[in-house]
Amino acid sequence: MTVEADWVELGPVEELKKWTLKPVVARRTRMVVSFQDGRFSAISGLCNHVGGPLGEGRLVGEYVECPWHFWKFHRTTGVGEPGFEADAVPAYTVKEEDGRLFVDLASATVRTRAPHAPHPLARPPVREPGPIRVVAISTTAMTEGHPRVSTSELLLEEALRHAGSQGFEARMIRLRDLKFPACEGFYSKSAKACTWPCSITQMDETDQLDQVYEALVHWADIYLIATPIRWGAASSLYFKMVERMNCIQNQETIANRQLLKRKTAGFLITGGQDNVQGTAGQMLGFFAELGVQFPQFPYIAHSRGWSAEDMENNMRAVVQSEALRQGTRALVDRCAELAALMIQGNLADRPLERGGRKASRPELQED
Repeated sequence: MTVEADWVELGPVEELKKWTLKPVVARRTRMVVSFQDGRFSAISGLCNHVGGPLGEGRLVGEYVECPWHFWKFHRTTGVGEPGFEADAVPAYTVKEEDGRLFVDLASATVRTRAPHAPHPLARPPVREPGPIRVVAISTTAMTEGHPRVSTSELLLEEALRHAGSQGFEARMIRLRDLKFPACEGFYSKSAKACTWPCSITQMDETDQLDQVYEALVHWADIYLIATPIRWGAASSLYFKMVERMNCIQNQETIANRQLLKRKTAGFLITGGQDNVQGTAGQMLGFFAELGVQFPQFPYIAHSRGWSAEDMENNMRAVVQSEALRQGTRALVDRCAELAALMIQGNLADRPLERGGRKASRPELQED
């Protein structure tokens, strides 16, 4: 059966020749027109991955590269790059006539999507039966192979010992031992470009921040996060981690999906400089945005103040302080009490209004 052509004008040929790639809309269908070696081509403007705008990408050889996550499709055939040919976007027939460029909507080839196994992190968060689970995350940096005493990590180790003595499952994650790139700012391109699981984790099999994601989303009931004070703020490793957690927060705003449900957090903050409350305020604000709960007095801290430059004494003060160790154990207990309430289901499980912010679901025009 012959399909009748459906030609739609795209614009003046001479104007379109000025663009290597040009996003266009033919009626309500998004396309990207490319011009290379004196020849026009047109393929769908929507990437197979998560609907990225191919027309805002770039031409790499003969392939249109999506600006969101760098998937590539042949500019003429719409077929994926070598090794990914099973993925293809629709391609269209174009013609030049009387100085105008036309596209035949009826000529669209079939969009095909190769079966891609979901990432292990993509599974629904379900708490498995068992005791309270505590993940301790140390964000202090250290020269590899040359250990030193870290006051924040010292208290975190005390917290883990106490958690174990209470029959809780506990594990330590030292961020300095993990190899993971910084956030690449996919969210800056579009809210939808920041995905769960993290786009970096999906594309880079060597990304070890998957261990943090696994612990926070799927395993732990309690997060204990320790940081030194660096120039009046949490450590650079802390911020490197939380920037990569935009993919968790973003699910709430674009999909109305809360990944961190019934989670409790406590913080341990130490430093030679002051600004304990400022550091704690950022940490509390960030994890509150993710929907995490806090016990009363959700952090313990130590600082000898701005003028205390004798850091060796600062270290000794923490090592010798029974009050700090006792405070650490008490923090674990407070977190555990709240976690137990949530695990037992004594808190209502209902949709939550997030301070006036509602999930947005922008509609994309399909081919």
